[in-house]
Amino acid sequence: MLQVELVERCKANDRKAQMVLYRKYAEGMFCVAMRFLRNEHDAEDVLQEAFIKAFQRIEQYKGEVSFGAWLKRIVVNGSIDFLKAKKIRTIELDESYMRLAEEKEDWKVSEAISLEEARSAIDQLPEKYKYVVQLFLVEGYDHAEISEILKITETTSRTRLLRGKAFVKEMLKNKSYGTGS
Repeated sequence: MLQVELVERCKANDRKAQMVLYRKYAEGMFCVAMRFLRNEHDAEDVLQEAFIKAFQRIEQYKGEVSFGAWLKRIVVNGSIDFLKAKKIRTIELDESYMRLAEEKEDWKVSEAISLEEARSAIDQLPEKYKYVVQLFLVEGYDHAEISEILKITETTSRTRLLRGKAFVKEMLKNKSYGTGS
């Protein structure tokens, strides 16, 4: 069955179609939530809430993006909301998902810096920078999408990315010269 048909059946409250979409996307969306939350139980909770929200609001899905992209945004927002509610201040970056997209050369650091040290530096960022860096590098969102998700302007998104990048580079520079902690 085509995705368009499945979505239409879900709009008609067809539970079997909902289960098919759930099975199709649950594993991938769980991975998205895990990258933010780093806890299986929390990720499962956010995932369930995201699917409930998606099926409750399926009428809002207009097919402008794939259903998976629409659902991923719900999972990302749910993960961020969960973190804010719990005041959890750490977000792990998984190297297999790291995306060095625009201004690639600006993200280069000394080869002496390990991935773990880079993760640690990003974890130390103030929340407002950390979320932008996470959404940009790991989730692959552009500034327009980040501005929608975080309810900030695109200019603010770009500024926070640049400042977050500067903080990370400074922390890593200090680390590579032995002046850091």
